[in-house]
Amino acid sequence: MMTDQSDKTPMTLHGKQKLDSELKRLMQEERPAVIKAIEEARAHGDISENAEYDAAKERQAMIEGRIGDIQSKIATAEVINPSEIKSKHIVFGATVALEEVESGEKVNYQIVGVDEADVKQGKVSIMSPLARALIGKKVKEVIFVQSPKGDREYEILKIEFK
Repeated sequence: MMTDQSDKTPMTLHGKQKLDSELKRLMQEERPAVIKAIEEARAHGDISENAEYDAAKERQAMIEGRIGDIQSKIATAEVINPSEIKSKHIVFGATVALEEVESGEKVNYQIVGVDEADVKQGKVSIMSPLARALIGKKVKEVIFVQSPKGDREYEILKIEFK
């Protein structure tokens, strides 16, 4: 069955590598460790009132859930390497230098997938109001963004793909 492009979730190459790394760790380290913990707890006898067994089973459920979640995200990912993008417009993966018009404060943000977003590291989700306002714009354009801290106006200073 072919997957429709609209079923795909954009993700940077870096974001995919992080998920691959976490999946490998969960499957090669966490899963075997929790199976061993369950076996050890089971060896202690009656499992009906065994807190170690219950905790290990709960941990196992969390690990298996996360493995499934990551596998699903990887299966629907459209991996984009920003360094291969050539565009004068802002698109997914772009790193954008902005200047807040009122304060003159300069900020840099990269537009990334939902799971990769980390504002403190300058990564904003493609679903964020800021990213939505930026998509399709060019250098020197001014955008308006509604944020929890109030409406803001930014001038686009620079667009990079790295």
